[in-house]
Amino acid sequence: MTEQQPAPLEALDGLPGIRPGLADLYRDLHAHPELSFEETRTAAEAARRARALGYEVTEEVGRTGVVATLDNGTGPTVLLRADFDALPVQERTGLDYASTVDGVMHACGHDMHVTCLLGTLHLLADARARWSGRIVAVFQPAEEIAQGAQAMIDDNFFDRFGRPDIVLGQHVGPLPAGTVGWHAGPSFAAADSLDVVLHGKGAHGSRPEAAIDPVVMAAATVLRLQTVVAREVAGSETAVLTVGALQAGTQANIIPDRAELKVNIRTYDEATRARVLAAVNRIVRAEATASGAEQEPEIREFDRFPVLTNDPEATDRTVTALRAVLGAERVFDMGRVTGSEDVGLFATTAEVPICYWMFGGLDPDRMAAAAEAGTTERDIPSNHSPFFAPLVEPTITTGVTALTTAALAWLEAAK
Repeated sequence: MTEQQPAPLEALDGLPGIRPGLADLYRDLHAHPELSFEETRTAAEAARRARALGYEVTEEVGRTGVVATLDNGTGPTVLLRADFDALPVQERTGLDYASTVDGVMHACGHDMHVTCLLGTLHLLADARARWSGRIVAVFQPAEEIAQGAQAMIDDNFFDRFGRPDIVLGQHVGPLPAGTVGWHAGPSFAAADSLDVVLHGKGAHGSRPEAAIDPVVMAAATVLRLQTVVAREVAGSETAVLTVGALQAGTQANIIPDRAELKVNIRTYDEATRARVLAAVNRIVRAEATASGAEQEPEIREFDRFPVLTNDPEATDRTVTALRAVLGAERVFDMGRVTGSEDVGLFATTAEVPICYWMFGGLDPDRMAAAAEAGTTERDIPSNHSPFFAPLVEPTITTGVTALTTAALAWLEAAK
């Protein structure tokens, strides 16, 4: 692949002119969130806008996904990806453009991802005289349940849209607005989500001796699971184990006959993953036995994100371009992230490199004050929080600038 690259600064000249429209789009998307594989309104809006920019648009890829392509002469094929599903979270930001859908919120910033990708598509379309190659823009559903990327791939994605030379993407997060964080190598953790059903024996609350109490069984299991990372994972390794849900019973005076746990595990390598999963299985079954359960517990995996590994050479090339445009002080190595992403499947399936980064969306002054006070974890809402609310600006400008710059770092300069 040629190292000759078009200069991004001229392509970015059009950003001030489209910034107000992008801000309106973001607020609209934020107010109208849609859950995984239900993103019909969002998909239609992305498709309409990309088509108006001159892209060839295909809808309903992997159920609700949208793919927009633009051929502009010979050169590399660059895949740009944004996800667009929301979460089952009740918004509590108090924004005047807060979610209008009860119990559903763009708590992970996917509305910002769509906005920035559409902004980039606009700038690249207007700057066609300056670059050569092919853009494949992917608006992906169902990232939150780790199914969207695979659904699009299974829908003959590469046969229909070709094999890219590079996969690029970004995620807004709890970094200072105006900054970009990157990391080469294993960057976003693998994630396994488990549904655990513990079977007991129901009885009246006044007669615990007649029951096998699954609530006590579940409580003991939750506490014991907290020892897995502390006592079974080496200090040089990384793992996170979270019990995100515990559901049992309906009344104070009824001992139920079952309890259900939802467990989430994050790791960076297969050996650690296997060790943690084995420990969870062992503990769940042992606690059931210790409680006298007459039926084996059920353990079912329902979501699986692979490790996202940024190609070192591709990351270096991309980051060099980002630093040249944004300034070296605003582009930093953020280290590994324990969050997870399924975008890497596009790269691993096609056997091509990926570079995926984060860009900041939160008030820098507020973040600095919290850091100085040592209260960042308490005072700064992160992704999936009901209070997560990226600043409209400079977040959009940074996201569009970063994605456009990265794309142009891989496309050829026009002859």
